[in-house]
Amino acid sequence: MVIRSYFNEKAETWDVMVAEKDSSKLRGMVERLHIAPGAKVLDVGTGTGVFLPFLLEAVAQNGQIVAIDVAEKMLCKAQSKNLGGNTVYICADVIDIPVEGGQFDAVVCYSSFPHFQDKLKAMREINRVMKNGGRLHICHTSSRSTINEIHENLPVVTNDTIPGENDMQKLLSASGFTDISIDDNPDSYLCQATKHINLI
Repeated sequence: MVIRSYFNEKAETWDVMVAEKDSSKLRGMVERLHIAPGAKVLDVGTGTGVFLPFLLEAVAQNGQIVAIDVAEKMLCKAQSKNLGGNTVYICADVIDIPVEGGQFDAVVCYSSFPHFQDKLKAMREINRVMKNGGRLHICHTSSRSTINEIHENLPVVTNDTIPGENDMQKLLSASGFTDISIDDNPDSYLCQATKHINLI
């Protein structure tokens, strides 16, 4: 898989060259997610674990984070930071998450969504592992246009972009999500949605 090789190659230098270093922006983004203490959270595309300390603060001692990434070297970097908390690390592709369905109160895709190679399949798989009424959070500490421009100028990830608002609404609706909101501003991108509750 090309994208897996790409991120494995970047693992050693990611935190220095690419990762968001402004902790106030990262903490501020987590606060906007309103993740409850004690929640069970799936962190998709954990990478080197840049967002994990802030997620761990949010879920507190009684919560759990399951961190997945397709690139094993990125995940090893995250594990080597010994962040503590109740965290499980799994090397897996988002289109085939090796857990039972209906488990997570929230799913977070921080700086990872553009790299999902089959976004519809990924979103349906994420929906499968969430509890009814669970919340999905797709977030970046840069705007959609900034993210897309960066990726469009890098050959390996040139097609790894964030869709426009209408296309994102359609994608998430087709994946079983409702209450979709998108906040795209010069400093950040946050798309949130709820797993549809089937009352039948």
